Amino acid sequence: MSFADLGLIPELQRAVADAGYTEPTPIQRQAIPIVIAGNDVMGGAQTGTGKTAGFTLPLLHRLARHANTSTSPARHQTRALILAPTRELAMQVYESVKTYSKHLPLRATCIYGGVDMNPQIQELRRGIEIVIATPGRLLDHVQQKTINLTQVEMLVLDEADRMLDMGFIPDIKRILALLPASRQSLLFSATFSDEIKKLADQMLKNPQLIEVARRNMVSETITHRVHPVSSGMKRNLLAHLLRHQPDTQALVFVDTKLVCGRLAHFLERHSISADSIHGDKSQQQRTETLEAFKAGKLRVLVATDVAARGIDIDELPYVINYELPHTAEDYVHRIGRTGRAGHQGNAVSLVCTEEKHLLADIQKLIKLEIPQEVVPGFEPDPDFFEAGSRAHRGRRPVEDFDERPRREPRGGREERPPREERAPREDRGARNVVAKRPPRSTIAPDGFDFSKPYVAKPVVLAEGAAPDASPAEAGTPRRGQRPIAFLLGGLGRK
Repeated sequence: MSFADLGLIPELQRAVADAGYTEPTPIQRQAIPIVIAGNDVMGGAQTGTGKTAGFTLPLLHRLARHANTSTSPARHQTRALILAPTRELAMQVYESVKTYSKHLPLRATCIYGGVDMNPQIQELRRGIEIVIATPGRLLDHVQQKTINLTQVEMLVLDEADRMLDMGFIPDIKRILALLPASRQSLLFSATFSDEIKKLADQMLKNPQLIEVARRNMVSETITHRVHPVSSGMKRNLLAHLLRHQPDTQALVFVDTKLVCGRLAHFLERHSISADSIHGDKSQQQRTETLEAFKAGKLRVLVATDVAARGIDIDELPYVINYELPHTAEDYVHRIGRTGRAGHQGNAVSLVCTEEKHLLADIQKLIKLEIPQEVVPGFEPDPDFFEAGSRAHRGRRPVEDFDERPRREPRGGREERPPREERAPREDRGARNVVAKRPPRSTIAPDGFDFSKPYVAKPVVLAEGAAPDASPAEAGTPRRGQRPIAFLLGGLGRK
């Protein structure tokens, strides 16, 4: 089957041929005719299978009737809205729209946060038919009244499950309330969950379910491998693996921004060209780093999950999980950056004892037993291969306590006797009784007793003073002396 058999207009067929595509993928073969017919779609496919073109091409086909070369903004109303969870993914979708609409006079723009709004406002004022946006920045433009959504005919939610994870659902509901009720809605996601289906019930009308692969299935072109290693030797093992593959690029995933920057600096110090990308970097820095990585100028890109769905490199050979994701579904999205468009890919994971439970969750999700290979010189902790290990909880199994080797005593201290030789609990309890402290004395060194009420000492008269002087006279300052305020009361007004 060719793209001409799907019913696309000639302008789109020419653009697809110019891009070098001759045969549609399974998700494209199923989704394009249904979307062209005007039906709502709930589509799911493993990442890297052409899901973006699956909704971009029919969207352009349906909007072709609005194409015109007029310079009036009134002739270029916003007709389609595509929502993406991250800036990188929004830019990727925007590039696809520009590629496929090169022979159509349709305008498109991409708006996202982290950059100045003024250029985006100027672009929207020219009139734009297709807007690709992240939810937060789109609501900023709605609040500034720089975009009008009343003429939207098509709505696309890309990577809807990621939007759930990032907490965008309240924003999406606000956006849905601004759109016309009579619209066509498409929801595409690499994975499905019960929450996604609830969202689909709210925004889709009699949707057609398209799922070309079983839920959370990974690409068959990816080879999986696990290297057990102790947590303290992970970065050394990573440098070792990269040195033994000197001509290949690798995308390395970590969990936190702090580890991301430090690991990139560590690789740089070991003469491995590397840079990092995470949420704290500006959009310009992230764009420049991605472009350098795509152009091959950068060998290793260390990234947090912010980049898991925004990097589209057809022939990326390696994805390395320096730290396993805490959510098993994120493993599918991470490794989806390799093995794309039918090319072979490798997914390597460095797993320490504390991550064994995460590895078990991933294998259960993808229904695949990942082979494990220990690299000589980078062996894991001794308890990694123990059955039923609870290392991720921070303690050993109870049955292993008596069999583990004991450390030698340090500093001449006596080694504690084995558990069975220690005193019974009731005998040892007496040692834990804290002796009562003696009551603290209330007599000060000068003889003052704090436990008794204060009694003023008798006034000692100075030499020459009359013994019958009244207190008022005694407290009256002498003539010529300046009265001094004491404590905080002051002298008051006279």
